[in-house]
Amino acid sequence: MRNFNVLLALTATICILTVFDYKINAQTIFINEIDNDPATKAVEVIETYLKKNAQYGLTLRIERIEANKTDAKDLLETICTKYAASIENKYPPHLILDTTKSGVPSETVKSFTQALGLPTISASYGQEGDLRQWRDIDADKQKYLLQIMPPADIIPEVVRSIVRKMNITNAAVLYDNTFIMDHKYKSLLQNIQTRHVITTITQGDRERTEEIEKLRNLDINNFFILGNLRTIGQVLGTYKVIYEENEQRILSLEKSNEGEITSKRDNATIMFLKPVVYTQQRERLGQLRTTYNLNDVPQIMTVFYFDLALRAFLAIRDMIQANAWPSAMKYMGCDDYQGGNTPIRNLDLREYFIKVNEPTSYGQFELVNERDKPFNGYSYVRFEMDIDMVEIRGGNSVNSKPIGRWTAGLDSPIMIKDETIINNLTADTVYRIYTQAPFIMRDPKAPKGYKGYCIDLINEISEIVHFDYTIQEVEDGKFGNMDENGHWNGIVKKLIDKQADIGLGSMSVMAEREIVIDFTVPYYDLVGITIMMQRPSTPSSLFKFLTVLETNVWLCILAAYFFTSFLMWVFDRWSPYSYQNNREKYKDDEEKREFNLKECLWFCMTSLTPQGGGEAPKNLSGRLVAATWWLFGFIIIASYTANLAAFLTVSRLDTPVESLDDLAKQYKILYAPLNGSSAMTYFERMANIEQMFYEIWKDLSLNDSLTPLERSKLAVWDYPVSDKYTKMWQAMQEAQLPTNLEEAVARVRNSTSATGFAFLGDATDIHYLVMTNCDLQVKLKEKWWKNDEVQAKCDKPEDQSDGISIENIGGVFIVIFVGIGMACITLLFEYWWYKYRKNPRIIDVTEVVPSGKKGKLPEGIILGRNEKHGNVKSNIALRSRLNQYPSNALKPRY
Repeated sequence: MRNFNVLLALTATICILTVFDYKINAQTIFINEIDNDPATKAVEVIETYLKKNAQYGLTLRIERIEANKTDAKDLLETICTKYAASIENKYPPHLILDTTKSGVPSETVKSFTQALGLPTISASYGQEGDLRQWRDIDADKQKYLLQIMPPADIIPEVVRSIVRKMNITNAAVLYDNTFIMDHKYKSLLQNIQTRHVITTITQGDRERTEEIEKLRNLDINNFFILGNLRTIGQVLGTYKVIYEENEQRILSLEKSNEGEITSKRDNATIMFLKPVVYTQQRERLGQLRTTYNLNDVPQIMTVFYFDLALRAFLAIRDMIQANAWPSAMKYMGCDDYQGGNTPIRNLDLREYFIKVNEPTSYGQFELVNERDKPFNGYSYVRFEMDIDMVEIRGGNSVNSKPIGRWTAGLDSPIMIKDETIINNLTADTVYRIYTQAPFIMRDPKAPKGYKGYCIDLINEISEIVHFDYTIQEVEDGKFGNMDENGHWNGIVKKLIDKQADIGLGSMSVMAEREIVIDFTVPYYDLVGITIMMQRPSTPSSLFKFLTVLETNVWLCILAAYFFTSFLMWVFDRWSPYSYQNNREKYKDDEEKREFNLKECLWFCMTSLTPQGGGEAPKNLSGRLVAATWWLFGFIIIASYTANLAAFLTVSRLDTPVESLDDLAKQYKILYAPLNGSSAMTYFERMANIEQMFYEIWKDLSLNDSLTPLERSKLAVWDYPVSDKYTKMWQAMQEAQLPTNLEEAVARVRNSTSATGFAFLGDATDIHYLVMTNCDLQVKLKEKWWKNDEVQAKCDKPEDQSDGISIENIGGVFIVIFVGIGMACITLLFEYWWYKYRKNPRIIDVTEVVPSGKKGKLPEGIILGRNEKHGNVKSNIALRSRLNQYPSNALKPRY
């Protein structure tokens, strides 16, 4: 089987073929493209064939004309000239035999035959609707303007059958100049969910390599090569350069010639298809090849043209013999055609063409016989193609195993002997995945070089759906945003350009993105924009408890302690009723405490503890000082204890920034999203919307066409819509937007209380960063917003320091001062009472001892004592106590 060549050259050869019969004379105009050698050879063989087989009653007369098919005008003039000469010579054509393929020659010929109403048999390429000049012909013209699709136009239909059978999701159809695919770009894989590319095969090695590499970048794994053996070998060699040896792919090769495949490819297993001759037609084909030298390649095309031309000539003969051909057919010249004066033909060439019983030499004609179904675009030659599995080792075909067969047709399925064999030939479904952090991180030890939540997720999906994938990071590090010109970047651009099948990562769903790509259901519940800032560090201190009170408070408490201790000592020394001034009076008390300076310091100190200060002073003034100190200490201890508990938790109770309003109200901390991110797009659009609303309101309020009443309703002192986002967007631009996530995180980590930076980004990204970094936090603390050095120092109800200030606890010191004052007054009163008021004389009253009772005292009462009996030192009935002591026994210390 040899290869057939179907060329796209823009030249044409026009031949006039006259068919003679010894009894019937008929003439046919044969129009052929200049390089369509199989058709030329077929007509030459027919001429010899009919001469040697007189039983057909036909004799041929041929005139050949060559014309450049790139010029439709020149081609039409050539046709009209030869057509006019045949009429003038009394040999008007019975039939136009058209073997042009497509393009200018085909359209020119069909315009000519349709306008002049000339019976035509065409072998042009195309299905229903592809023959534009014959697309809307009426029922009368459909009987004599006939088209039969050549085998080269049917063979590509096997691609559709294979794609359906094997559920191929991506494919590249490559073809050389032996095929014409212009009309199949839309129809070949129509209504099939297969991403595909149909393109010609370039001849240069470098150009072909670049072409295959582009297809590889589009994640194309399955290739269908339509061409001759030489073309197949070239593509296989290029395929080796682009694809790795261990990547299993299917190469479905469609061709129609005999020979072995040779290639620079060392190791490959491919699917190889070739047309075969029916058994009942092999003898006839062999006779044509040996006797008439019908050996031009591709053979299937040469034999097709032979069978088609012979059948057309026999149809004309049968019509003439059956008197179905008009005896005086009217022929109109090209110059006589005015656009609507085509002659009406009362003949049915289609009927006689279908009825011809002449056996074919390769395949069977499949002609539409139903009146309600179009003949053109559905009539073709039915043949079969063997499907073989061919192994290429060392550049040569070493083994060929038949695995199935395909019967040529417009919608014919392939028949496979063993389904497992063809499944092994299919390339694995490999998706090109582009990704971007977070949830994905590089790991050289991982199978795909990455690990993370998204990798585990896509692995689980691939196990369920059965596909493989390659993964890489997008070059610009962006998920995808659209500029003012409608151009995309990032992962979205890869998806639009079909360089990626899947975009994997925490990509936010946006309205413009949903227009061009599809999203899955969000796999993380945190969505929206979140603020990220450096986590504040709380310094630890062994003396943190001292910071509960301010320094001035501690100094005041210390001063009060020493002053109170000193005052208590003074009061105890100068009070006439203190213990040290009345030792005899308090000598029988269980507790005897002299409040010297040391004891006063100790008393005041221990009074602040739960154990208490011990015995209080005896004098009233000292007790009043002690009571005042106790009250002071109670308030101080209670305040310190309460504030200590609150102070230890105050860092956890700081009010965070809960909304963007808190962020917009301050000017100390810089903030910005990533440049080109969805967050940036959000703030930019919100700012633009605010500006648009402002312009609309301004235009309405200044519109002179409104009535004064209508304008007054729009007149307000201030703009009624907030400009929050306009100010925020301006602040972001001044802060300079980070170009990537790493830069944003670095700026956050380098933040200080003086130069703070907050990052606004996707909630999913930020929460992942916070989870994996201990020095970052999601919410900003209020203290970050209060470090502005130029802000006014205004007293606010909520402004409170960490410790108790002197303003909050100063009343305690007032209490102690009041108590000390009252103690001083009491001391003065005691002094006055003792010195200036006459002291009562204290005497002992005893009963005189009766005479005659020596040594025995009578019962009596001694003033100032609480005893009924006792020895007496004197027999004096009444005696002053002061007289019992020397004059210098009492020395007042005042």
